[in-house]
Amino acid sequence: MGNGDTRVRGLAARAGGWSARHRWAAVGIWVLFVVLAMGLGSAAGRVDVKDSDQLKGETHTAAKIIEDAGIDEPAGESVLIQAKDGGVKATDAEFRAAVTAVVQAVEKTGEVTDVTSPYDTDTISKDGRSALVQFDMRGDAETAGERVEPVLKAVEGVQKDHGSLRIEEIGGASMMKTFDDAFGDDFKKAEYSAVPVALGILLIAFGALVAALLPVALAVTAIMATMGLMGVVSHVMPMSDTANSVMLLVGLAVGVDYCLFYLRREREEREAGHDAQTALRIAAATSGRAIIVSGVTVCVAMAGMLFTGLAEFEAMGLASLMVVAVAMVGSVTVLPALLSLLGGRVEKGRIPFLRRRRTGGSSDSRFWTAVLKGVLARPVISAVVAAGALLAIAAPAVGMKTQNLTLDQEFGDSLPIVQTYNRVNEAFPGGSEPAEVVVKADDINAPAVRDALAAFKAQAVASGASRGPVEIKLHDQQNIAFVYVPLVGGSDLDKAGESLDTLRDEVRPATLGKVDGVQAPVTGQVAGSKDFNDQLAGAVVPVFAFVVVFAFALMLLSFRSLTIAITSIVLNLLSVGAAYGILVGVFQHGWGASLVGAEGVGAIITWLPLFLFVILFGLSMDYHVFVVSRIREARLRGRTTKDAIQHGVVTTAGVVTSAAVIMVAVFAIFGTLSMQSMKQMGVGLAAAVLIDATIIRGVLLPAVMALLGERNWYLPKWLHRLPDLTHDESAEAVERPVVRDDEGERLGV
Repeated sequence: MGNGDTRVRGLAARAGGWSARHRWAAVGIWVLFVVLAMGLGSAAGRVDVKDSDQLKGETHTAAKIIEDAGIDEPAGESVLIQAKDGGVKATDAEFRAAVTAVVQAVEKTGEVTDVTSPYDTDTISKDGRSALVQFDMRGDAETAGERVEPVLKAVEGVQKDHGSLRIEEIGGASMMKTFDDAFGDDFKKAEYSAVPVALGILLIAFGALVAALLPVALAVTAIMATMGLMGVVSHVMPMSDTANSVMLLVGLAVGVDYCLFYLRREREEREAGHDAQTALRIAAATSGRAIIVSGVTVCVAMAGMLFTGLAEFEAMGLASLMVVAVAMVGSVTVLPALLSLLGGRVEKGRIPFLRRRRTGGSSDSRFWTAVLKGVLARPVISAVVAAGALLAIAAPAVGMKTQNLTLDQEFGDSLPIVQTYNRVNEAFPGGSEPAEVVVKADDINAPAVRDALAAFKAQAVASGASRGPVEIKLHDQQNIAFVYVPLVGGSDLDKAGESLDTLRDEVRPATLGKVDGVQAPVTGQVAGSKDFNDQLAGAVVPVFAFVVVFAFALMLLSFRSLTIAITSIVLNLLSVGAAYGILVGVFQHGWGASLVGAEGVGAIITWLPLFLFVILFGLSMDYHVFVVSRIREARLRGRTTKDAIQHGVVTTAGVVTSAAVIMVAVFAIFGTLSMQSMKQMGVGLAAAVLIDATIIRGVLLPAVMALLGERNWYLPKWLHRLPDLTHDESAEAVERPVVRDDEGERLGV
């Protein structure tokens, strides 16, 4: 590039330049895009993940058989009738009267069907003190929770008449209603409070209302557009409420971050004396490029979820990828147009007591200036101490135990229904969540099939997998039978898992497996949990490999430095490892668990480690790309590597801190929710972002780069043929000296 050539070749710079010149067109196109996306999504409707698509394996096979047969399984309910002391038995008149009263009361509501007495189905505990009245809710199982209240009230009425007995209802519908009443709005409140929290922090960061509103407006419009696009895409890949919530979290985080990076750089350049047009051009070429590199890297990380084969994860991955892509495009197109339109008015709505805050120079970063001075003076000690601290924090992760949380682990003992769940499991091990064998035959009433069903029922108990009672429901028209087997182990998932293995590997082959043309997949809560764990375990290596390899390749192409690419991956893995260590320490070992209301959980929910890895790897790259881009930019302008590190870290400290505080605050909101799985997600994300923005970016990254010196920019000659994505990043590129590495190669061009 000659000195007379003032072209800026970067994609972000070109996009920013076009937007600034065609301000109203850029804003109009963005608004039209958001409106069209929402309209298309509304017209298309959202297709949600079906039960048969949730998992592979036997759980999938069973769900597919049920779905193809057109059988709508009702929501099953049970009423526990239990003596409060050892005196009353199920054979006593008082107990029998209570059973009769329960049966009559629930039938009278008109909301139930197939009511069975424990005296007919033998659902009486071994000690004779407990019995179960069982029935199904009428109508769609998905909405049964909305219709169960009259039944619950009827059972409560019987309880009042029989004070010496404990009479409590539990089942799919009653649990659905209880949790909706207690926690239904919990998650929504957290989602809605995230935006005001982010806005409040931005007000402090910028000291002006208009400047603070811009990042929130961009993030919210990106989220709205993505919601619409999710409706369209769901017809190819089904979506879910969980995917929607994760998309909102990720969209708010990256949408605000990208806008924050861009806006702070534009203000910094204006404060440095540049006119508005030049400041915007520099911001587009520098922060804009960092946003594109970061956005593509985050998208790659999110795409890792598509390799799990789990429908819920695939939906989360695709939704997150889409919102990051939309936020990235919005940041480098409509944002420059808005800044150009607003000009100095971006400072409107100044907060009086923040009027003196400066946003650009190192005056904002006295703390980090002091820290950097110490780090760069003693890089070896700093690197050893920081890395040692992170490894120590990560150490507990070696003993990580993952499992699907039981009801009492997820919600604690705060809800009466959890205590009912425990009492049912104690009296009837596995009775509240039995294994369900879906038997499909050419003729379900054929003698050989009938004999095999009877043999299965007998051997399930004889093998020790179940203590009974084993219940069989026939659907003659569809030639399908449902066999419900309470598993020994109950709420102890490890023991229940052993009972499940006995059913699948021993009892089934010896009975149903001997009849030609019979399918008998075993499903249910325990089976679903096991199949999910097995599938997730098989996905870990492909997902980790995909994310790490592609992130490495993107860093290599974006910075043309083998060293930067390697250190990026290592530092990100350290950050994720530290997050794992904190999770295990708090939720598995209980260190400081009372601070977040997590006593007695004892395990990490199965899906969280992989989910955290993908999300954190993406979000960590966000900061990493931004900081390293600034260091590289300073190096290209002729500073020494050490000076470039100091300049890059100190000048980005304010924006990285602001971005991190927003993320930590938003994720911490989810750490306050009642469900332990949400607490784990919130605490894990918040802790990791905090560690990443402080120890990693403020200490370890500059220490390692200082130790490496000029080797930071090392690219072997055999890699010089790689595509060059390091376009000149600054509108002032023509002014800077040419910087070469030790082998005489020009850096970054």
